[in-house]
Amino acid sequence: QVQLVESGGGLVQAGGSLRLSCAASGYFFSSNAMGWYRQAPGKQRELVATFTRGGSTNYADSVKGRFTISRDIAKNTVYLQMNSLKPEDTAVYFCWCGTNYNDYWGQGTQVTVSS
Repeated sequence: QVQLVESGGGLVQAGGSLRLSCAASGYFFSSNAMGWYRQAPGKQRELVATFTRGGSTNYADSVKGRFTISRDIAKNTVYLQMNSLKPEDTAVYFCWCGTNYNDYWGQGTQVTVSS
């Protein structure tokens, strides 16, 4: 089992910044894929930014150039720096970890961007 605990969501004005954190514990290895998804009301959950098992990164086109994913391997923590936020970034952001056997999800953290 892998446990994921997110923090850092909140309310921000358009153009502002937020940083999300996700700490992993349990049966977790730094080689696991890990990253962030989001789900807006009435929409499907979508990929935001992830690290693959090989350590490369993937970004949704809608966030490229504005969001940056990073990680601290020693702390089993992944971060999402979100800059130039837009109202359409409003969603619940979920931390995700993919192992060889299962996908794990955090409880989600709300990000609200006001216009």
